[in-house]
Amino acid sequence: MATTVEVLAAAFKDAGTPFIVGHPGGESVELMEAARQRQMRFLLMKQEVAGAMLASTWGDLTGSPGICLSTRGPGAANMVNGVAHAFLDRSPLIAITDTYSRPVFETGLRQRINQQAIYEPVVKWSTVIDAKTVRQQVRRAMRTATATPPGPVHFEFPQSETTREAGELVAEPPLTPNWITPGPDRADLKPALDMLSRARRPILIAGMGVYWCKASAEFVKFAEHLGAPVLTTTKCKGMIPEDHPLRAGCIIGGLIERKLVAESDLIVTVGLDAVELQPKPWPYTLPVLSLSSVPSTDALVPADPEIIGDLKALLAGLAQWAPEGTSWGEKSAKTFRSEVRDALNTPAKGLSPQRTMEVARAILPRDTIATCDAGASRLLVVQKWESYGPREFLTSNGLASMGYAVPGALAARMAYPDRPIVAFTGDGGFLMTVAELQTAQIEKLPIIIIVFDDQEIGLIRVKQEIKGIPRNGVAIGGIDWEKLAQSFGADGCTVETEQAFSNALTSALKTKKTTVIGVRIDASGYVAQFNALREL
Repeated sequence: MATTVEVLAAAFKDAGTPFIVGHPGGESVELMEAARQRQMRFLLMKQEVAGAMLASTWGDLTGSPGICLSTRGPGAANMVNGVAHAFLDRSPLIAITDTYSRPVFETGLRQRINQQAIYEPVVKWSTVIDAKTVRQQVRRAMRTATATPPGPVHFEFPQSETTREAGELVAEPPLTPNWITPGPDRADLKPALDMLSRARRPILIAGMGVYWCKASAEFVKFAEHLGAPVLTTTKCKGMIPEDHPLRAGCIIGGLIERKLVAESDLIVTVGLDAVELQPKPWPYTLPVLSLSSVPSTDALVPADPEIIGDLKALLAGLAQWAPEGTSWGEKSAKTFRSEVRDALNTPAKGLSPQRTMEVARAILPRDTIATCDAGASRLLVVQKWESYGPREFLTSNGLASMGYAVPGALAARMAYPDRPIVAFTGDGGFLMTVAELQTAQIEKLPIIIIVFDDQEIGLIRVKQEIKGIPRNGVAIGGIDWEKLAQSFGADGCTVETEQAFSNALTSALKTKKTTVIGVRIDASGYVAQFNALREL
């Protein structure tokens, strides 16, 4: 008969995740061995946070929940930030924390914390694994993690349950159901069709829900049918190819996009999750039509009507029955792109971050998958980098956590072993996960890391300057990127000119080794860029 760990390992692999990632404790070794016997990898991360971010990004890219684990106490507490990322960025994840067997838990104090209470606010479901019920628990976990909206599930795994004989189900349901959603008929869509028929200048705002329904192709066809300009959230760069004439850019909650939206006469949100927006009141009085696969419970976007259904079917039906739109979309999108480009073209004495992005996009292949850290440089990356397919741009947006770019890139390498992978990060964010350079090397997961070296925590310095506060407590600097990378067995260099950066990036593509390129940038334009694009 199968043991608890054997049931879990088999379920994880059958669901499409051939590895476990994390930093184990003594209670984890049986699960690791059960995974090894099933030809599953274990990726040893140097930080539990990075492990959870890697696993959650695997969930984003594949739809199969990533699996991360930690030891009890300090490991469990440290992993919380990565699980919170999965929660607010809607990523399917199963997070496993070791714990003492019950008698030890009740009588000992060392390393004993209420781990379920810690995780409860940032997971969709938490349970204590029991050998008698593990088969049902793992099925509920898979369904909960992948149900719309996706998110993390927490397993508390006592030592006493690891090698016990697993209970049997009379009849085992599949790990996940087969979704078959019938399309709407025309009468169902009448409220939406009526609004679209009256609109002459609709604008589309696309969010993560389009991915949950695998409806990117249908979304693009719908946009083309309406001739409407498209704004996407940061998580959805590439949902519509960013060289498409209807692509305007990313909505970031700034003043610059309000002019474009104000020129429209109908806002159509498609799969928009309010967690993707800036935490401020909805700024528009225009009518809003919402298309979503789940009802909004936060009431932040004043949509009326709000049409709920499978977006793949909804968008196909609307593209078929809605009247064709006017030609305003291409012109307005082009104008908006020009306005953003001009706002970012601030003067610089040396290599500017915006020029760095232009060079990177010109050199890196079209099918490159990019990850991006939080921080001052993200504003430039989001606006300057172009992605041409769904899930080709990866970032932490709902949580907006620093330290995401490197583990996110490692997950992309796991999912796409033959595609170029680049991680854009500031020096502060990179230093939070610098130890994962060793993970990239030992696990043979080569990535290119471009570090915007402004020798400070740039976003905080920007806010200090805008508020008239002297620069204080934000300095970094003094890092030799070449020596740092080489100490982990990776390639590395520091560049200060456009030509040097171009040469380094071209070389990194040819070597196909993990490479750190520290780009010494002139960040003096950040304040003007933030003032132009985003309210602070």
